[in-house]
Amino acid sequence: MKYCCNANAVRSAMARIRPHVHNTPLMTSQTLNEMTGHNVFLKTENLQKTGSFKFRGAMNAALKMKSERPEVDCLVTDSSGNHGQALALAAKKANLGCYVVMPNNSAECKLESVRGYGATVVSCEPSEIDRQEGAREVGAKHGAEYVSASQNPDVIAGQGTIGLEILQQNPNIEVIVASVGGGGLISGIATAAKDLKPEIKIIAAEPEIANDCFLSKRSGVLTANATFPTTIADGVRVSVGENTWPMVRDLVDDVITVQEDEIKAATLLAWQRCKLVIEPTAGLAIAAVLSDKFSDSLKRLLGDDKPTNVAIVICGGNIDFSAIPKLLL
Repeated sequence: MKYCCNANAVRSAMARIRPHVHNTPLMTSQTLNEMTGHNVFLKTENLQKTGSFKFRGAMNAALKMKSERPEVDCLVTDSSGNHGQALALAAKKANLGCYVVMPNNSAECKLESVRGYGATVVSCEPSEIDRQEGAREVGAKHGAEYVSASQNPDVIAGQGTIGLEILQQNPNIEVIVASVGGGGLISGIATAAKDLKPEIKIIAAEPEIANDCFLSKRSGVLTANATFPTTIADGVRVSVGENTWPMVRDLVDDVITVQEDEIKAATLLAWQRCKLVIEPTAGLAIAAVLSDKFSDSLKRLLGDDKPTNVAIVICGGNIDFSAIPKLLL
């Protein structure tokens, strides 16, 4: 089946963005190894520019827009924070204007960062529909080109470079686990990683109260969240989209859902034992690997062939420090 993004697009993205992004470390954790019985490797995208993996996709989209569509001089997106920050910096580097439509309950640190990178913030109500309508209005008013956080093929290709890097850093990785919201990260990684290593397993992590990907995989039909979820993992509140769904359906091997308390505990564990500043959306992927559901998933996928090397994508580190007391309760 033809997808909106393929492995060649990911390789092209890698060449395009290499001078602009960090090749983030693939770190180990003895604590996680002992807790899971696997060799766990953390792909530390919290150390990426703007504090999350989103910069890869945004930079690829901005650079490609600049080279292929020189008539475009301004970009717009809707974002809860990380994609907005990433596109703001990417647009600045590509000498493009940028507007970011953000929910009015976005973390203040993310609002400040978006403005700090030079973008104009436009506030909206906290729902997917309001975000999308706000972005359309801004685009029409200012002639700005919309860049989706997860459905733009160039963004997906940029995120897929994480899959290439993981297997370049450790070709023996057998399973990659990443959080899923709109699906850009997990579908890009799956596209790239399975092209290099078809037998690798890709597992998505999702909050139980934002389980659209789980429901979609179970039914085989794209199913959006009924309401805008209130999960602490704010980066995955949006649902899997039309462009990413075919890749998620065909290339992602399983979806694990976890509870809010598990996400909090995993986030605190990373702070305390791994000495990494991560946000709860990254803690979500760690929580999935620590859960009993992970062992059950591996049993279904691999039978008695227990994998040795598991990579977890630490997708971001843009924590709202004012929210830390909520994580400690």
